[in-house]
Amino acid sequence: MAALSVVKAKPGTADLNNPLYYLENMETVVGWVYRHHPDLLTPEEGDRLADFARLTVPARALLTRMVMRSGELFRTDKLHYPELGAPASQALAELAGTGWLDAEPSVSLDDLFRLFTLAELRPVFADTLKGAGAPPSLPKAQMRETLRARFPDARSIEDWLGAGRPGVVKLNTMALFDRVRLMFFGNLRQSWSDFVLVELGHQRYETVPFTPESRAFQHRAEVDLYLAMHQCREWLDEGLPAREVWPEVPPPYDNAWLSSRRDRLLLELGRQAERQGDRELALEAFSASSHREARLKQLRLLERMKRFAQAWEVATAWDAQELSDAEVQGLGRILRRLAPKVGEPTPVTAASPTIGETVLTLPKPEAGSVEHAVQQHLSRPDAPAYYVENTLINGLFGLLCWPTIFAPVPGAFFHPFHVGPADLTREDFVSRRRLALEQAFGYLQDGSYRQRILDHYRAKYGISNPFVVWPVLTEDLLEVSLDCLPADDLEKLFRRLLRNIREHRSGLPDLIRFFPNRNDGQKRYELIEVKGPGDRLQDHQVRWLEFFAREGMPASVCYVRWHTGEEAG
Repeated sequence: MAALSVVKAKPGTADLNNPLYYLENMETVVGWVYRHHPDLLTPEEGDRLADFARLTVPARALLTRMVMRSGELFRTDKLHYPELGAPASQALAELAGTGWLDAEPSVSLDDLFRLFTLAELRPVFADTLKGAGAPPSLPKAQMRETLRARFPDARSIEDWLGAGRPGVVKLNTMALFDRVRLMFFGNLRQSWSDFVLVELGHQRYETVPFTPESRAFQHRAEVDLYLAMHQCREWLDEGLPAREVWPEVPPPYDNAWLSSRRDRLLLELGRQAERQGDRELALEAFSASSHREARLKQLRLLERMKRFAQAWEVATAWDAQELSDAEVQGLGRILRRLAPKVGEPTPVTAASPTIGETVLTLPKPEAGSVEHAVQQHLSRPDAPAYYVENTLINGLFGLLCWPTIFAPVPGAFFHPFHVGPADLTREDFVSRRRLALEQAFGYLQDGSYRQRILDHYRAKYGISNPFVVWPVLTEDLLEVSLDCLPADDLEKLFRRLLRNIREHRSGLPDLIRFFPNRNDGQKRYELIEVKGPGDRLQDHQVRWLEFFAREGMPASVCYVRWHTGEEAG
């Protein structure tokens, strides 16, 4: 495989003052894939990427612009980029001469109508429409449908429109660039503009060792498998019947990361099959998926189909140990509905714990939120209150578990510009890091957690972390938090967070007040959820508050009323 001259020793983001910064970023992507995934490329693909570096700068830049745009067909008169430093016609000729572009592609009727305006097309088809008895003033969509049966085959632009019309070129290597994009981003959801046309320099990123063992794709077949699953998802998004997509879903594969993606595909296929009335297929898809949402959907569908015995068997076999509170709640409701229908005793549900409440009457502030008003009212030098919402507990977890979050687990990091691991909210995030997470909990138990958190705070300050919001997490807040939050409470909070990171990262109380100087020498804290007039608790907030009540952790809801008189509440 030929050497790639644009490969950088240390990949970085481009200088936005350079008008060709998007080309610099594209070269970073191509170079990264060429260096770290050469065995996943065919010799022809590797040579093609090496050829990319041999193009002149204007040709590389124009090719990058075309790759970033949607579709593979482009009007040459629309390719105006002043920063190329040369006429686009020269770059187009170079790209066509080196095989990157087809300068005379065949174009279907649909493509023709996408590329040209109604005003440009109307005179071309005037006689045909007249012969078909159609009015010449047809809207574009109706004109296309009228002409469809008469023009089923693709043609060259000159055959369609005659000589002297704007040319059209076709990008020949979009499939290769999609493969490169997948190996760099780890998904095809992100477009080229997510990297090539955005400023990445406004963030600092943790350095994660990238070794062959940590790659998500170990074999070319795995890239092919991902592309096949992506095609299935696109078919579903386009409205193709789930029954037609089902046979194209790849079989299970021994790769945890790809299996997780397959589970999500099956979940979506089941949803669409149910919406399309194919309930049997929906059940089959849900039962084949290990996604955490699939089993509840399977159970609810079995209920609607009145297959109560089958639903009861599935529900009672479900191990609730690793479920989030919301999932436990959903499963409990299903079991209570099913029990009388299958002649079983209704499961006993533990009573919801009582959530503490207070009412506070305050003057309505001229500006600022209700949370800030309560914070200012409660905060004292000997009992400071902070408005932290979800940032403090998440931040403490992120600092304690920093090395674990950024461990080079396969499928977690694809390039040097990740804010956090790509599998953060997937079902197997915890299971693939269980030993390292238990080691972090051991620091809570032996007392070394405090120094580790402070060390990570000082060493990593400003580096992106999906759990840490640096402007909020000041060192003063960190110090008083570590003084007043017992390690046992932190462990309980962190373990609940890990039961469903997507769900449990939000819903935490707005305020925390500390009591670092109590007369009895016991440092304390309290969590306060603030609700202004007319506001009510959301379900995920209730679940957090019930968790605090069950665990004996001090938390309550403060309902605020406004007054305009002199008295204070």
